Amino acid sequence: MPAPVRLSKSRLVAHRQCPKRLWLQVHRPELAQRTEAVENRLAQGHLVGAAAHTLYPEGRLIGHVTDLAAAVRETQEALAQPGDLTLFEPALRAGPILVRADILIRRERRWRLIEVKASTKVKDYHVTDAAIQAWVARGAGLDVERVELAHVDTRFVYPGGRDYQGLFAYADVTESIAPLQDQIPAWIADAQRDAAGPMPDVAVGPQCTDPYECEFVAFCAPDGAEFPVGLLPNSAKLARALRAEGFADLRDVPPERLQKDVHQRIQRATLRGEAELDAAAAAALAALPWPRWFVDFETVGPAVPLWPGTRPYQKIPMQWSCHRQDADGTVTLLPPYLDRGGGDPRRAFAESLVAAIGTTGPLLVYNAAFEGGVLRQLAEQFPDLAPALTGMAGRLFDLLELARAHYYHPAMMGSWSIKKVLPTIAPDMDYADLDDVRSGDMVEPVYFAMIAPDTPAERRDALAAALLTYCSRDTLGMVRVAQFLAAGGNGPDA
Repeated sequence: MPAPVRLSKSRLVAHRQCPKRLWLQVHRPELAQRTEAVENRLAQGHLVGAAAHTLYPEGRLIGHVTDLAAAVRETQEALAQPGDLTLFEPALRAGPILVRADILIRRERRWRLIEVKASTKVKDYHVTDAAIQAWVARGAGLDVERVELAHVDTRFVYPGGRDYQGLFAYADVTESIAPLQDQIPAWIADAQRDAAGPMPDVAVGPQCTDPYECEFVAFCAPDGAEFPVGLLPNSAKLARALRAEGFADLRDVPPERLQKDVHQRIQRATLRGEAELDAAAAAALAALPWPRWFVDFETVGPAVPLWPGTRPYQKIPMQWSCHRQDADGTVTLLPPYLDRGGGDPRRAFAESLVAAIGTTGPLLVYNAAFEGGVLRQLAEQFPDLAPALTGMAGRLFDLLELARAHYYHPAMMGSWSIKKVLPTIAPDMDYADLDDVRSGDMVEPVYFAMIAPDTPAERRDALAAALLTYCSRDTLGMVRVAQFLAAGGNGPDA
């Protein structure tokens, strides 16, 4: 009889989401694929946990990240000491399951367990997490009286000096987890059974992204169809229904099954195997005056604020790029801005932008809601620059919406992201050929690595160059998109 599979909280949660996910974690971990967005979220979670530790200066960190046996021994030694106690990441075991609690506190022989979350509110699956942690802690002999979830409070304004008092809101979930305690042994038994047996046969479905994005989606849902029905935007329910009806490829779907105009347009272009572009895009661009400023902003939004006066997850602009196009067709890259010092970049960002961009002509952006939001926040922060910044916000022209309304190429696979549009117009500008930064999800970790004090100067220069190249690729890419649309698809890039 095979030995029971060793479980952790994360493995048990994985099984609750999908038995196949746990099986793959145990038997085929090499198949896991994590996106940059997921990796960034995990990194933010570590920073949030570290910030929580600063609120308990008496706390002791139980290390041994890769040596769980040593972590258990050190935890047991610490628990055996008399008096008050605060432990970070203690290793607790009950039966076949071992967990690392975020914060465990003993005061006058009374135990309190705190789970720390980077989320801005309590979610249902957080309660499940806390229930598992409490069950194991109690099974390890600790009479836990109170269980709390500490989540990020976006009302917190960082005063500086690494003072994070007030960063977290605390929710008492002691009563909420009580009904789950009796269920956990069954969860464990089911997880061990499924992990020890053959790979569960579970079809792709909502569980692939709820509550977490599964790292095995690419394995479970390989692109067997050239144009899978899942490429239709905002259509998860429709895609599931179509698959259930036996339709894997969009080209095989009866046209009457697609009700939305955008879905019909995607199917038409895909069936023909060529782009669809209507003349309204050229007419809209022809109405714009000169000069035209193609602008892109990059921001970072750390869960744990770095700069005084900022809030958790607040979007802090730290880089901009701009290409100006004049009436004679001349395209010029303006000297870009990138903060490299690590201080609050907002003032320098705003001043440099106001100084560089003239007061006439439209600002073409790819998602005006984003750039407009940044400009309005800066105007509120810096009243002396507000007239110029709000004036810019009023001149925005959304190239994304123009492309979405009037252009589609089958190679875009249901997305109007500039990373998808640009290669269909200018194959020489594919983002895949970039190095450290190839997507917006990579900007934040690269920026933080660049400004880290311990990053060697040569590496800082390389990261800065990657950020500058990425941002200018966006603005030059917008120029090429606009030229293509203005020419009705018959320009030099057609």
